[in-house]
Amino acid sequence: MKEYDVIVIGGSAAGVTAAITARKYYPNKSILMIKNVKSVPIPCGIPYIFGTVGDPMKNLLPTDTMMVSNKVDVVQDEVIKINRDFKLVMTKTNESYSYQKLVLANGSVPIIPSISGIQLQNVFPIVKDAEYLQMMLEATKRANDFVIVGGGFIGVEMAEELKKMRPEARVSVVEMQSHCLQLVYDSDFCAIAEKALAEQQINLMTNETVSAITGHDHVEKVLLASGKEIPADCVILGIGCVSNTALAHEAGLKIGPAKGILVNRHMQTADANIFACGDCADKVSFFDQKPSGLKLASIATQEARIAGANLFNLRRINSGAIGIFSTFIGKKTFAAAGLTEREAQGRGYQIVMGEAEAINRHPGGMPGAEGLKVRLIFEAGSKILLGGQIYGAASGGELINVVGALISQKTTAEDIVLFQAGTHPALTASPVAYQLVNAAENALVKMTF
Repeated sequence: MKEYDVIVIGGSAAGVTAAITARKYYPNKSILMIKNVKSVPIPCGIPYIFGTVGDPMKNLLPTDTMMVSNKVDVVQDEVIKINRDFKLVMTKTNESYSYQKLVLANGSVPIIPSISGIQLQNVFPIVKDAEYLQMMLEATKRANDFVIVGGGFIGVEMAEELKKMRPEARVSVVEMQSHCLQLVYDSDFCAIAEKALAEQQINLMTNETVSAITGHDHVEKVLLASGKEIPADCVILGIGCVSNTALAHEAGLKIGPAKGILVNRHMQTADANIFACGDCADKVSFFDQKPSGLKLASIATQEARIAGANLFNLRRINSGAIGIFSTFIGKKTFAAAGLTEREAQGRGYQIVMGEAEAINRHPGGMPGAEGLKVRLIFEAGSKILLGGQIYGAASGGELINVVGALISQKTTAEDIVLFQAGTHPALTASPVAYQLVNAAENALVKMTF
């Protein structure tokens, strides 16, 4: 048996960040990371393996390198049991390690629906394993009829990348909602994304669900509940994931209402010596502290910084998940933070929205000039920012992080209007036309009169 002060289970975004943070705050502690795969994919980069990047080995987190530079030991193995009484973890290779503090950062597993034919060859859930993704990539190179189940980020990005890799292939996306990306964007933003997909000859089928997958050994067709049939020699399941809680449940740790490992605001589980962060941990919304199903790397790393810093001294508190998203469809940025109009109204908020659209350079003839639209959503009474959406230039991918920061500080429209923005002709919109400020001003005017 080997002894460590801290053991981190999981080598992806949450595990890496928890280990690095623990090293920063507890420089004299011994730390071990146990990861169950040799090469850890960058989760958000997985769709781009199938087009832009072209190789799973070019989409890897440098986990081992980062652990070496932070003096964290790494073992490739699978933890199969936690003995809380003796503070031990046991692995598949019959090794055991003792800990003072344990961090569970073992992520999530893909949702696999219980439908006929799901076991056929060339039906692929998205698994975060480089060797699996290499096998999946080889299969996509031989396919001609792709059906992607799920029109969220993974589904839409996979559709574009498969079209990029195989322009002659037929690509269909089946989505049960009335729009793709509907859980993140307002309907008019979704409509713009749908137009961009249609321009690439991607067949988006909304208000549809899969009832069965048929074929002999390999998939041949996808049957929809509406009675439609789609030819398919490759099916990709992009319908989300669930928290990986089996290990925690077996150890007697409590599972929360959002089906993750129950944690307090310090990221502690029911056992004060065990912390959990990332996709495996239960979450609450920043806005009302109710259960949240959000699973994002940005949330995982935030939680990991809380857990890693709190191991031996409680110093950080989690205020809840905001949800900050961005993607790139049809060469345009789609980004969102916080609540959409529909979500805000569904939670009982009286809201006011403001929009502003302008070129992201000044003058507009500068290189790289593109349109950028910002929508901000405020609570009418308090004037506090609840959400924002951005469409257009690539710079929107960073600007949405500013919106997220403003939401986290419960910033008001008046605060944003008086925000001093640094601008430059080659880098930003004019200070006169700065979209973030003008969107807030346009909302504030509605609240004033």
